[in-house]
Amino acid sequence: MSDLPENLYYTADHEWIRIEGDELVVGITDHAQDALTDIVYVELPDVGMIIEENDEFATVESVKSVSGIFAPLAGSITEVNEELEDIPELINQDPYGAGWLVRIAPTDMDAVNGLLNASAYRELIGE
Repeated sequence: MSDLPENLYYTADHEWIRIEGDELVVGITDHAQDALTDIVYVELPDVGMIIEENDEFATVESVKSVSGIFAPLAGSITEVNEELEDIPELINQDPYGAGWLVRIAPTDMDAVNGLLNASAYRELIGE
């Protein structure tokens, strides 16, 4: 069974979102990293990149496949987790902590209310 913190929001594309002040911290869920297996490379966007909801903004490569990461909301990238360039396996080791991907300044913070809560995401993945 996947680890699913109750205080986060989730997407059907297996991203998690944590609100910190006026920004969103985004990563991939424990379920997603488990399905990908050993993550060996992460391609992150540039700081300042403007993204629209559902835009592919990053990729995660594992020994098994390459997966796109999609924007949960529209906004701009304010920070990327540069540690992942040298230690991409942080996503496997700590998907909700040190394995975060980006910080986003959303265009509309209220749009998070349209995302899934932990219960709805758990139902989506059949747990």
